[in-house]
Amino acid sequence: MDVMQLVGQADAIGRVVALLLLVMSVASWVVILWKAWLLRRATGDVGRSTAAFWQSPSLDDARARVSGFDRDALVLPLIDATASQQPGSLAAAGDRSQQLTRMLRDALHDVLDKLQFGQVLLATVGSTAPFVGLLGTVWGIYHALTGIASAGQISIDKVAGPVGESLIMTAAGLAVAIPAVLGYNIFGRRIGRIEADLEGFARDLRELMVHHQGQR
Repeated sequence: MDVMQLVGQADAIGRVVALLLLVMSVASWVVILWKAWLLRRATGDVGRSTAAFWQSPSLDDARARVSGFDRDALVLPLIDATASQQPGSLAAAGDRSQQLTRMLRDALHDVLDKLQFGQVLLATVGSTAPFVGLLGTVWGIYHALTGIASAGQISIDKVAGPVGESLIMTAAGLAVAIPAVLGYNIFGRRIGRIEADLEGFARDLRELMVHHQGQR
C-alpha cells in the first residue's frame, strides 16, 4: 500500500491535514530557493557596491557606479537617504547630523525588511509542521481504535490503514519542518552578515556626509 492509497483512505480531517502539510512544504521550499538565490547575489553585490562607492571621486559618480552593481537595491537606498530634505518641513528641521541618522535608519530598516522577507514563514512552518503531523497521527490512531471497536476484535485490515496513515503524518510533519528550520537558521546567519556590512556602510556614510557638510 503506497502513500497515495493511504491518504485516499483517510477521512476529511486526515485529508485536510495532508493538504495543509503539502501547502506548507511547497511554500517553505519556494521561500528557501528564492532566499538562497537572493542572499547569494546580495552578498556579492553589497561588497562590490560599497567598494565602488568608496573608489568614486564624488557622490553623484558613486551613485551611478553603485547602480551598476546593486541589482536588489540594498545600498542605493542608503545613498539616496543622504539627500537634503525640502526646506520648511519637519524632516529638514534640526541638526544635519540628526537628520542623517534618522534618514539612514529608516532606509536601513526598509532594506533589512526586504532581506528578512520569508523568515517568518520559515519559522512558522518549522515550529508548527510537527504539531500538524502529530494531529494527523492522533487522528489516525483514533481511527485504528474505532476500527477495532467496531469489529469487536483486532483485525489487520481495520488497523493497518489508520496506523499507516498516522505514521505517514508523523514523518510528513518532520519532513516539512526540518528544511524550514535549517533554512531559517542558515539564512539568519547570512542576513546577519549582510546587515552588519550595511550598518557599517551607513555609519561611515553618515560620518562622510557630516564631515562634507562641515567643510562647506
